[in-house]
Amino acid sequence: MVARVYGVPVRVWEHGGRPARFVWEGRVYVVQRIIDHWVTPRSGAASAKGQGPTARSSWRVQAGAGAASGHYELSHDSVSGAWLLARVAE
Repeated sequence: MVARVYGVPVRVWEHGGRPARFVWEGRVYVVQRIIDHWVTPRSGAASAKGQGPTARSSWRVQAGAGAASGHYELSHDSVSGAWLLARVAE
């Protein structure tokens, strides 16, 4: 499986603290299964200034839009609240 790196902002809806669906390129993808989840602690300016949590949560999910399904890696920045589509497996 080859993964393409994107790093593009996406809108994510959560359920129970997990991604439930997201919009990428105008299409809504429904998360069918959580494959993996990990948290990467961050250091640097935000941590030094005491600006709250400094971690990036990443989720590898199986998701689909319509009949098509694939594996996607979503990344959530706990400081900014931003979600990124980090990778798409092909």
